[in-house]
Amino acid sequence: MVAYSYDPELAAALPLLPIGGIEDLTAERVRLDEMVAGLSTTIDEASLEIEDHSVAGHDGDPAVGVRVFRSRRAIGTVPALLYIHGGGFVAGNILSEQDNAATLASTLDIVVVSVEYRLAPEHPFPAGLHDAFAALQWLCQQAHELGVDPARVGVYGQSAGGGLAAALALFSRDHGGPPLCFQFLAIPELDDRLETQSMRTFVDTPQWNRPSAELSWGYYLGSVATGDVSPYAAPARAQDLRDLPSAYVSTMEFDPLRDEGILYALALLGAGVSVELHSYPGTFHGSSMVTTAGISQRIANEQMHVLRRALGITASD
Repeated sequence: MVAYSYDPELAAALPLLPIGGIEDLTAERVRLDEMVAGLSTTIDEASLEIEDHSVAGHDGDPAVGVRVFRSRRAIGTVPALLYIHGGGFVAGNILSEQDNAATLASTLDIVVVSVEYRLAPEHPFPAGLHDAFAALQWLCQQAHELGVDPARVGVYGQSAGGGLAAALALFSRDHGGPPLCFQFLAIPELDDRLETQSMRTFVDTPQWNRPSAELSWGYYLGSVATGDVSPYAAPARAQDLRDLPSAYVSTMEFDPLRDEGILYALALLGAGVSVELHSYPGTFHGSSMVTTAGISQRIANEQMHVLRRALGITASD
């Protein structure tokens, strides 16, 4: 066992955090739904317009559900984010990160489109990526109706959602998709090879650890796991990162995903992509759910600052 020097405020909250795992997916999905129901706050619909849509799937795939959050204060055309939730590729839904999506829309006065992508193992790669791509195409095709500036559309994801966001940037670049102006990759899950120092070391960390990562990739890749893995599944395998949108990458000190996030940021920089990288000390995967901790508040504040700059949001927007 490794001794972890967690931030004192986070360490004090550890006994209160829910314990789960993806060994039993049915139980984990139920646990996550119950946790979301217990933590969710009432969304201020006075400041947001919220609509649900069903959009055409990619290349004959099933229709994809999206939820649109638009700030009522938004005037004219505004930036937009395609929001991809986390959950190890196997859990979560539009509701699981709805509070954050709504907060982004209302605080930044933008449009946020959250995608209900299909989950593994029932729907392994590339189902989730294809659903995200279909949602991105719809967002850009409906830009006028949504009041969105098509030149200021970014993608946002955390954890597995961050991995899917990075994969979407690659896939859209290579398949004639809409150009993205920015990719926000928070604690991203990017590398199925599980060979980094942090992945080998952090086998018992809270919220996410090496055993969870092994299961996650096995579920997501399915039969592909024993063959050639596409960079659209695991972006860390990509050989060509040129001409991708600028990026923000965040990692947590005691997260097995830490090093793959850092290495991906360095690879993007090496390919000429503008990147901001921030690794937060004393933190672990998902520690931001301890919202009262000072380090969590720093992360939340920086998120807004980064997105305002990246999306070109000014006082007049």
